Amino acid sequence: LPVGYHGRAGTGVVSGTPVRRPSGQAKPPDADAPTFGPSRRLDIELELGFVVGVPSRLGEAVPTSAFRDHVFGLVLVNDWSARDLQAWEYVPLGPFLGKSFATSISAWVTPLALLDDRRVPAPAQEPEPLPHLRVEGDWAFDLPLEVELNGSTIASGNARGLYWTMPQQLAHATSNGASVRTGDLMASGTISGAERGSEGSLIELTRNGAEPIRLGDGERAFLEDGDEVVLRSDVIAEVRGRIVP
Repeated sequence: LPVGYHGRAGTGVVSGTPVRRPSGQAKPPDADAPTFGPSRRLDIELELGFVVGVPSRLGEAVPTSAFRDHVFGLVLVNDWSARDLQAWEYVPLGPFLGKSFATSISAWVTPLALLDDRRVPAPAQEPEPLPHLRVEGDWAFDLPLEVELNGSTIASGNARGLYWTMPQQLAHATSNGASVRTGDLMASGTISGAERGSEGSLIELTRNGAEPIRLGDGERAFLEDGDEVVLRSDVIAEVRGRIVP
């Protein structure tokens, strides 16, 4: 099944909105107890999201075949992540303050109808999903993706390698009868390829900070104040954000 978690709308921001460095509890490996302070391991996540246009009814699941009936279009998503906060709070309930401070999305939504020529077969799924998650037709998207940090391209990939398709995401999220509303956003999770340089997050690109990225102004393992990140595709609007203290 496509593993996921629910988020919130209060800190979803449009491209270009500055992102303030979050504070929270973290416990360095060599510390005896956690401390409270600004995150030192601030990261990005390159994701693709879809926006609901037509709501569903409470108590009624949305089958994979009805995806087009409910979804208006796609956006790029930067799921900003504080890895040190996240590592401390992760067990047992998963991410909370390490994720909730900001999520940036494209300034406009690209209608699904304009992406029909980008639909391609998804990767084979083994084992075969249960019947309610099976999909007919091609529902992966051939979308080149790029991560830019302070003017330098640090990663390039493609959304076509995502294991789970968007119709499966929507079907799974509503399979228990949960409803969706107009404007709801669902994101793919980090898009990372198998090749070196196609990772969609700094924690992957730098091997958890062990191999910093070389830039024109020095090295980066995680984001510093003043850094600007841009996520791009050729047909989906970019997502831009600058870190402020």
